[in-house]
Amino acid sequence: MKTLSMVIVLIGLAAAAVGGVLPGDDAVDFKLKDSAGNEHWLHQYLADGNVVVLEWYNPDCPFIKKHHKNARTMDDVFARYADKAVVWLAVNSAGPGKQGYGLERNQKAVKEYAMTFPILMDEGGVVGKAYGAKTTPHMFVIAPDGKVAYAGAIDDDPSAGTPGKINYVDDALAAILKDEKPATAETRSYG
Repeated sequence: MKTLSMVIVLIGLAAAAVGGVLPGDDAVDFKLKDSAGNEHWLHQYLADGNVVVLEWYNPDCPFIKKHHKNARTMDDVFARYADKAVVWLAVNSAGPGKQGYGLERNQKAVKEYAMTFPILMDEGGVVGKAYGAKTTPHMFVIAPDGKVAYAGAIDDDPSAGTPGKINYVDDALAAILKDEKPATAETRSYG
């Protein structure tokens, strides 16, 4: 297990050196525990034939509040695909002293936002750096073949108040599930 962790760290550092992953790149494998103590391994989800959505997450970010509390964007999209081999994982890469940091804060957020998917704890920020996650939210959709199919914003409205008219993650999921490539593979994340 220690060897796998070291390989993941080295791959992550190599990806971070070039700015993270882009559409068409192989997703960086990782194994993280969620706020309830359950382990999640990207490789296993993909081996099981799932599409995986990664959402970089900070419970105290106004843009996360926009999409989780005010508009429920994330949960609504996940609900549309929950029975279609789609796994949605929120990843919190905040370190000590940073906004949204800590197991207790994220356990509270699961209840506060009535989240229907787990928050993974990446307190060292290794996975966040490997993906090049810059904002909360920063979204990545990974096809079952392990390739990044979409990277960027959840939607087309970068304000802290109003959800957008175009939901890029929803569109990417619909395309992948029809064995098509997303019409929009990359956008600029905001948050």
